[in-house]
Amino acid sequence: MLSFQENEPLDRHTRFGIGGPARYYLECPSETCLAEALAAGDAIVIGGGTNLLVADDGVDGTVLRYTANSIEVSGTHVRAEAGADLQALVDATIAAGLSGIHTMTGIPGSVGGAVYGNAGAYGHSICEWVTAVRFLDGGRVRSFGNAECDFRYRESAFKANKRWIVLDCELDLVPADAAELRAAADRIRAIRDEKYPPSMKCAGSIFKNLLFPELAPRVAARVPPAVIREGKVPSAWFLEQVGAKGIRNGDIRVADYHANLIYNAGNGTAAQVRAIIDDLKARVLSEFDLMLEEEVQYLGFSREAVASRQAISR
Repeated sequence: MLSFQENEPLDRHTRFGIGGPARYYLECPSETCLAEALAAGDAIVIGGGTNLLVADDGVDGTVLRYTANSIEVSGTHVRAEAGADLQALVDATIAAGLSGIHTMTGIPGSVGGAVYGNAGAYGHSICEWVTAVRFLDGGRVRSFGNAECDFRYRESAFKANKRWIVLDCELDLVPADAAELRAAADRIRAIRDEKYPPSMKCAGSIFKNLLFPELAPRVAARVPPAVIREGKVPSAWFLEQVGAKGIRNGDIRVADYHANLIYNAGNGTAAQVRAIIDDLKARVLSEFDLMLEEEVQYLGFSREAVASRQAISR
């Protein structure tokens, strides 16, 4: 029998440390448990909560977290369940002398979340290595090859179809020297931890970077060539131009060293986060006629409220 926790505070399950209670909360350690829980009624499935903003009033419903976390390595082939920590997968591949996702070291969250959002860093994304994804579609288990996953920059078919729940993924990686991979990963981790300290209550970068070829000519003409990295313009550059660094609303603040980093300095609220996000989007829209798009996902807000802030999403 499934055992639910009632009125579970979701601030315990998000890196922001923000969010009201879920009426029911359940962690599912197996596919069977997950399928049974979803069959019992409507529910929302979350990952590690690292890229999630939960409403202050919480969720008047059931929230599930899939925690199956096995990682299997055979030659250059890797299979990882969606509930595994992404860092555990990175470390396992480095130990096995497999190159590919070592650049993702230090990115918090689950493997399922990484597939869902096509996570990446340093010019690479997980989609480059994924060969198959198994997922739950209603009561049916399905499998997609890489092309069917429709991976794009920070997007996937699973992000567009939120009722498809990632169960596991398979990757094919490239042999390399384990010591060299570890050294490279440690350098990346040091840089990431300086920018996003592990103790900081934040969701990493709030806004997606912009693909330079997709910018309107009048906007592209204003971007210094030195700012463009691997065909992308950091959202932080646009935010810097409109004075984003250091602004605050209560305990919610924009870092004074990174314009695309919003963090909770104490007892901030989701409403304060949303107010700052709205303010930043309005500033960039006014200055550049450009609508920034959030990476952070919303839970417990009305559809109308989310749509008003993600008008160009997906």
